[in-house]
Amino acid sequence: MSAGQHSAPAAGVRTRWRRWRRARPFTAGLLIALGGAEMLVTLRAPLGVLLHVGPQGLAAYLVPLVLVICGVLLITTPQQRVFYAVLSLVLGLVSWLTSNLGGFLIGMLLALVGGALAFAWTPVKRRAPRAGPAATPADTTPADTTSAETTLAGATPAGTAPGPREPVDGSAPTESLDALLSAEPGPARHTRAERG
Repeated sequence: MSAGQHSAPAAGVRTRWRRWRRARPFTAGLLIALGGAEMLVTLRAPLGVLLHVGPQGLAAYLVPLVLVICGVLLITTPQQRVFYAVLSLVLGLVSWLTSNLGGFLIGMLLALVGGALAFAWTPVKRRAPRAGPAATPADTTPADTTSAETTLAGATPAGTAPGPREPVDGSAPTESLDALLSAEPGPARHTRAERG
């Protein structure tokens, strides 16, 4: 096997990894999870380094643990990114009181930057395939004309421009209500009035 044959699968793996990573707020989730993990590590620091600020106990472990979970969920389910971003921003600020000044500021800053990145992230929009040659009128079928007629009011099919509107002429005669009623088939107008 040549060197070119070995590099082709590696390039395919890199391309798939890059596509997967860009389809989600990967960096934001990673920063949030690292911030929560750093806060958990500082909670287990030796007693000489540990600061007793804020209520110790369950909240000190719960806030960093939820931050780690938010970071992982942000990567796995990017559809809920706004909720996880807001939650991680709030918990990053709360960690200042509960988890040793936010993991000696490092964990708190990682969580806040990750939350801001997650909030600002938008999904990559796929590019539309390039349009081929324009269809000629001879290529259109009756199905094409019916689809144009069934579009919503005001909407036109892609690639077609709306036709010019006819001007409204104020001098055009309008039919009166009497003329419309008398043109109806059935009994005359005066006989209907007598019945009803």
